[in-house]
Amino acid sequence: MASPPLVIAYALAGRCDIDFKTEPIGKGSDGKDVFLSDIWPTREEVQAVTHASITPDMFTKNYDTILDGSEMWQNLEAPTGKLYTWDESSTYIHNPPFFQSTEAQPTPLSDIKDANVLLNMGDSITTDHISPAGKIATDSPAARYLQEKGVGKKDFNTYGARRGNDEIMARGTFANVRLINKMVDQVGPETVHVPSGKQMAVFDAAKEYRDAGIGTIILAG
Repeated sequence: MASPPLVIAYALAGRCDIDFKTEPIGKGSDGKDVFLSDIWPTREEVQAVTHASITPDMFTKNYDTILDGSEMWQNLEAPTGKLYTWDESSTYIHNPPFFQSTEAQPTPLSDIKDANVLLNMGDSITTDHISPAGKIATDSPAARYLQEKGVGKKDFNTYGARRGNDEIMARGTFANVRLINKMVDQVGPETVHVPSGKQMAVFDAAKEYRDAGIGTIILAG
């Protein structure tokens, strides 16, 4: 990222590896070298343009009505009350189950016994591998969930746009298409369900383990 004048200077130079202090960005009509310092505006010149272009009325007009929103916003039908009205049919916002089972006193941690490895990923795992924000693949568990809800492929959107739905985010965990899992010989969100030896999506394997009451661990750094 750069300031607009600097972007123009790079464009005039025709390259981004220029040293503006020692190299000219071009030649003037007189054939002499022109440096960035020759054309860079002074603070006074910038202020003069600012004062001639921006007036207090611009801010007053905008901020007087900024909370009103657009006409489309004003015409939206919205429920009343202090609590949010959850819509079970929504695929964007879903009431997360976490608070339904949360108690005042946290449950003591239990030992991990006889767990299977869900993923073996080595080092350099980032938050984007764990919870990607990119496109929802058409053959993913999240896509299947959306299709069951009547959402067409063109409206799948991204994990980032649907992060308000815990059902989508659970299915999107480790769904990065560049995930490298040493348990399979391909790149992507696949793993091996150890008891059956079947290769499947990470979410599907995790669900199989949970339904069977089998704990899982992840090897990563």
